[in-house]
Amino acid sequence: MSSKLKETTGAGRQVPSPTEAPAAGPPVPGALAAKVRTLAPTMTRSMQRVAEAVATDPAGSAALTVTGLAERTNTSEATVVRTARLLGYPGYRDLRLALAALAAEQAAGRAPAVTADIVVDDPLPAVVAKLAQEEAQCLADTAAALDTAQLEAAVAALATARRIDVYGIGASNLVGQDFVQKLLRIGLIAHAPADPHLAVTNAVQLRAGDVAVAITHSGRTTDVIEPLRVAFEHGATTVAITGRPEGEIAQYADHVLTTSSARESELRPAAMSSRTSQLLVVDCLFIGVAQRTYETAAPALSASYEALAHRHTPRSPR
Repeated sequence: MSSKLKETTGAGRQVPSPTEAPAAGPPVPGALAAKVRTLAPTMTRSMQRVAEAVATDPAGSAALTVTGLAERTNTSEATVVRTARLLGYPGYRDLRLALAALAAEQAAGRAPAVTADIVVDDPLPAVVAKLAQEEAQCLADTAAALDTAQLEAAVAALATARRIDVYGIGASNLVGQDFVQKLLRIGLIAHAPADPHLAVTNAVQLRAGDVAVAITHSGRTTDVIEPLRVAFEHGATTVAITGRPEGEIAQYADHVLTTSSARESELRPAAMSSRTSQLLVVDCLFIGVAQRTYETAAPALSASYEALAHRHTPRSPR
């Protein structure tokens, strides 16, 4: 684990400071807008103004000095620098370079503009078009921002796990159930308890060699944090799939996989739109595990398919 670790649990595992996010390199230009959308809800109002300015007008912002951007957003130079650092850049100069690159991508058509919000009187064809573009952008944002080193480490742990627990509440639990069904079909032992009390009691049984995966867009869901903390303290390898990598959930995660979501609106809160990116991440984990365990995964998958095949074939009338 990284140098962010500050405390030690009773089981000897170290816990990172809750105020520090997992270390990560600066986002690539194409992922900058996604990073802004992900972190904006956790920022102060003044930092949100800076983030909104750089996301909506990267070309114009790239042309400004730190003083100029502070004046445009009615903030201070210190706020601009803090915002740049929160977005993953060492300083404003690095953010400015990324903004120029993002502007070039948008001019070349490789970084589409954000779609308009869905409103209550939109006709269904407009809803379909807006949702399709938002979902596609959400997937692209998640793929661009996904830390493949963290993903590889999580896959390696899952592929050799004695047992896998997946924790999630509401829509995140549905994603967890999807992940568990895939893992079961390639012969792995996996569970996704929907009851938060059962999740904690399951977590108590985990040990080194086991893996616990927590799925929470907000990173603050107590019913997901608690079982992951217990699993962490009992020595299991822990993975967090979250849209808020600076959230409390990261304190108990050995590996953090960041997801994106479409912009929140009255008709589509982030908790709903985050499901798309969560499914992408668990699919990446599953394929990675299936590749690493192919010799056993392929026969198990074939056997499960054959066992269910007759249920998909209409029976002949007697």
